[in-house]
Amino acid sequence: MSVQPAFGEAQQRLREARSICVLTGAGMSAESGIPTFRDTLTGLWSRFDPAQLASPEGFRADPALVWRWYAERRDGVRRAQPNAGHRALAAFEQRHPGRLSVVSQNVDDLHQRAGNAGTVRLHGDILADQWLDPCPRGLSCDTDWAAPTEPPRCSECGNLVRPAVVWFGEPLPYRAFEAAERAAQSCQVMLVVGTSGAVWPAAGLAALARHRGAFVVIVNPHPSEIDHEAHLLLPGTAAGVLPALLDPL
Repeated sequence: MSVQPAFGEAQQRLREARSICVLTGAGMSAESGIPTFRDTLTGLWSRFDPAQLASPEGFRADPALVWRWYAERRDGVRRAQPNAGHRALAAFEQRHPGRLSVVSQNVDDLHQRAGNAGTVRLHGDILADQWLDPCPRGLSCDTDWAAPTEPPRCSECGNLVRPAVVWFGEPLPYRAFEAAERAAQSCQVMLVVGTSGAVWPAAGLAALARHRGAFVVIVNPHPSEIDHEAHLLLPGTAAGVLPALLDPL
């Protein structure tokens, strides 16, 4: 199917759908100037293995190094602004309350700042902190109480503070993935935007939605590893396609 008829069919499916699940990936944030995970490993950081900077083992081996790398990434997230794709999703949700669920593989807060406050974050929140280990005293201490070292640590037990993101070898947050599965299972249209489809288990949500009867549309400028799950492929970026796709609805 050529692009124009496919675009029209996607709009019609979205117009008629009572429930829509949107799964977004790194390409969505890249248009706001936030590099993908691999793209951040340039310059000074190019000599490091990704697992060295994004795993519990790497953090324990050199906490200060990992903390500095995430400090740079956090600064980039704070400077970035939601793009036209983020704004189109937020405006659609405002016009059609209760019909749209956003599930994101991104660790930034651009969906939330645009207006999709209920976005499900599968891979955590880069601007938030958490303790590296459970408190040995069984206390529920706030990370704000940590001593201001790099990285911060508990002045009582020495427990380190780490970014609240999912690292290599860690499971996705149970409640977040459960919410994502519910959205995928119950939607009538699954809109997949800006993801390579290479990161699991998030990449499996499109297949789950299709298996449950959803119409799957993938928006991406390049082929993805889950294109075979799509009923329609719309080549293009989030900022280029989503406003034209959603604003008239």
